[in-house]
Amino acid sequence: MTLRDFIPHLPGCASARFILLGLLSCLTSISQAQSVNPLEGNSRAITGGGSLFRAQCATCHGADAKGIATIDAPDLTMIWSERDLSVSEVFSTIRDGVPGSIMPPHKLTDSELWMLVSYLQDVAVAGVTDLPAGDVAAGAEAFRMNCSACHRAHGQGGSLGPNLNAITTRRSLESIMASVRQPSVIIGRGFKPVRVVTSGGEEVQGVLKSEDAFSLQMLDERQRLRGFQKTELQSLERLQQSVMPPFSRTALSDSDLYHILNYIQSGAAQ
Repeated sequence: MTLRDFIPHLPGCASARFILLGLLSCLTSISQAQSVNPLEGNSRAITGGGSLFRAQCATCHGADAKGIATIDAPDLTMIWSERDLSVSEVFSTIRDGVPGSIMPPHKLTDSELWMLVSYLQDVAVAGVTDLPAGDVAAGAEAFRMNCSACHRAHGQGGSLGPNLNAITTRRSLESIMASVRQPSVIIGRGFKPVRVVTSGGEEVQGVLKSEDAFSLQMLDERQRLRGFQKTELQSLERLQQSVMPPFSRTALSDSDLYHILNYIQSGAAQ
């Protein structure tokens, strides 16, 4: 069902349906090759995109676009921050789907696809806007002691966890603090913990990077990229606990965390 099919079923007055139809009519020439969303910030496009989202996407991604963990449908309010996608990449993903996943292609017009992208931009989580002041030097030391084994910032650190260079521009303070205190509640794609046992008895634990029906790639706890054919494995276990330990306020105070975030933010443009 496209938005044009969906409009007759919209509740409310006929004028609302007329507005949406008019928006579709005036946008038929928009090209999918655009690298900039031509409808970004357009209130009518956002409204139409929201209607499309609820009709086409909410079953898997939730009415609030925050995802449904039980079917591994991602939080779409975080796609810009967690994966650093361009609008054209989001456009293409909606249109073409994701091979090997439950995400299907969608037979929508270019105009409707851009309306969906506009809606997703509108509901996206903003970066930190209310970061308390902190000591950058103290944050650098706290980052080195607590984070750098697995995370990178300012070009230094490990790769087992997400790169934090621009984390303060992409996630809210509340979201960052929740991830530090309870990292297993939401584990991002590309960092889901797994344990495999090979046919030779080797046990390897780490984070899953890619997988298809026959093979998988993972980054082990020594941060080495490993590849395995599934036929060579005795077992494959998908773990529930993040490889990142939870940091209580005793282990890492709020003040220490603010220092770290100020340190990271000082290099957010890198």
